[in-house]
Amino acid sequence: MPQFLDSRDADFEPRFRALLEMKREDAPEVDDAVAAIIADVRRRGDAAVIELTERFDHLALTPETLAFSAGEIAQAIEKVPAIERAALERAAARIRAYHIRQRPEDAHWTDPEGASLGWRWTAVDAAGLYVPGGRASYPSSVLMNAIPAQVAGVKRLVMCAPTPEGVSNPLVLLAAHLSGIETVYRIGGAQAVAAMAYGTQTIAPVDKITGPGNAYVAAAKRRVFGKVGIDMIAGPSEILVIADRDNDPDWIALDLLSQAEHDESAQSILITDDAAFGRAVAAAVDKRLETLERRAIAGASWRDYGAVITVRDLSEAAGLSDRIAPEHLELCVADPVGLSEQITHAGAIFLGQWTPEAIGDYIGGPNHVLPTARSARFSSGLSVLDFMKRTTLARMTPTALKAIGPAAQTLAISESLEAHGLSVRARLDRLNRAEDREGEA
Repeated sequence: MPQFLDSRDADFEPRFRALLEMKREDAPEVDDAVAAIIADVRRRGDAAVIELTERFDHLALTPETLAFSAGEIAQAIEKVPAIERAALERAAARIRAYHIRQRPEDAHWTDPEGASLGWRWTAVDAAGLYVPGGRASYPSSVLMNAIPAQVAGVKRLVMCAPTPEGVSNPLVLLAAHLSGIETVYRIGGAQAVAAMAYGTQTIAPVDKITGPGNAYVAAAKRRVFGKVGIDMIAGPSEILVIADRDNDPDWIALDLLSQAEHDESAQSILITDDAAFGRAVAAAVDKRLETLERRAIAGASWRDYGAVITVRDLSEAAGLSDRIAPEHLELCVADPVGLSEQITHAGAIFLGQWTPEAIGDYIGGPNHVLPTARSARFSSGLSVLDFMKRTTLARMTPTALKAIGPAAQTLAISESLEAHGLSVRARLDRLNRAEDREGEA
């Protein structure tokens, strides 16, 4: 049974804080194992990756078969039913159209002192995308990771998708094809992250690694950060639904379960201003759990981490939402736009009862790779900008340097960085000598 909280209760604040601080990562301590795997891949390259893949995925590979051949990909794609292909193609088109609007513009201007300033944006040269395999095999994640990279202009896109027992997901390979990925390695785990970060005899290193994975993948991404860029360290899925009484309790129950079914550590929270409605939703969740295919997973998530919170009004709900800073936030209220304007911290907001979070997972357009574990307080979901870098530009004219150079020299002296100041002073002295000569003439 989930927790039931009421903001009017005397013990609400400590109970709410405990809810925020719940540790939901249920993975064992894996950092030492991951460190050993990374060191092994750095030392032995292909041989380590092949050995680890056989140990964990029960798949024997050679350097020549680490990646799918073009023929294998084409053959797998042919197996995708037409209705699924059409749905994936439509999703890809919508995701691409949304992300094209995120492309930033270069800028250049001349300031009042005559200095030319600006910036330019360029894509990373190579990106590696990790896609989970086995039970958690999601073609939608391929689109969400690869399309922003493609829109950004990344020249080389590769993907690692583990294939336990040699079984691949044709829809995942189709998604890779639609996203412009030419090379798909059939490897996974920490060894795949290490191979993409440091390279092997067969696998060229990349500049940025994105994509979800298990605890080993997350730990590996954390360890290689600095050698390469990463998107984020994602935790278990989460959803917060703020709903008033004018909703179908079953709809809200299904929205809560849409994240609970991801894994036992996912978290689903309902905030409502009507206690009776909250109880009705909880009852609807219980009823759906009787028949849901993934009821064992969803049931454990709802039992251990679910919550129904009753508040005085929706303004109070907005305040609590900002403290939760959820990955996904549904606003099933009469004025969702107005309520959204009171909320600052959320990975993605879904406005109104006709916008279930699942639309965002697949085909809405915005990215579904989102900050978890309250990190929406300081970070954003994956975007085109994650695959780009901004380089600043500055050009001084003699007039501009004469105007602002003395202040730079003063600050350099205050920091006891003599060469800094002298590099400016030398140029100013030459300008002064030139002016003196002109004055004498």
